[in-house]
Amino acid sequence: MALRAKKTQPGKVEAIEAVGAKIASSTDFIFTDYRGLTVEQITALRGQLRAKNAEYHIVKNNFARIAFEQKQFPNVSGLLVGPTAVAFTKADSNEVAKIILEFGKETSVRLKGGLVDKAFYDKTQMEAFSKLPGKSQLLSMLMSAMNAPMQNLVYALNGIPTKLVRTLQAVADQKGSQGSAE
Repeated sequence: MALRAKKTQPGKVEAIEAVGAKIASSTDFIFTDYRGLTVEQITALRGQLRAKNAEYHIVKNNFARIAFEQKQFPNVSGLLVGPTAVAFTKADSNEVAKIILEFGKETSVRLKGGLVDKAFYDKTQMEAFSKLPGKSQLLSMLMSAMNAPMQNLVYALNGIPTKLVRTLQAVADQKGSQGSAE
């Protein structure tokens, strides 16, 4: 008896390719359990994430697993259990994780883990990651730290002529008051 190979349905191939396209256009991925969320809550979460240049999609676990394998990402099978939604981020992923954690305080959405710069993070690591400052905050902190010594030098260099002018003005005022007193 000959074995028959399963026919791959075109709809499934298209669905896997759609997930693959989302993966290709994103840099980081945050996996959540959306069990118990209403449509309104998911829509509200999507709106908040869209403001941070991220997309939130409910995915079929098997399709997502295949798409991630095709794109040669680390094994995410452990995250693809139960109802799964993925936040596809294109920019600052810790801001997205913060939004999801804050949203989870009011609703039933739960963080499962994530892939950040192709590195796997479990739930506790993602929670710690979300507490770090974002890239823009880190850059501004770095720039202010680099700018402070230059600013102090400018103040010091400006201070010398200012003191000289004030001293000369005080001497002139003193001589003027002595000349009028005599």
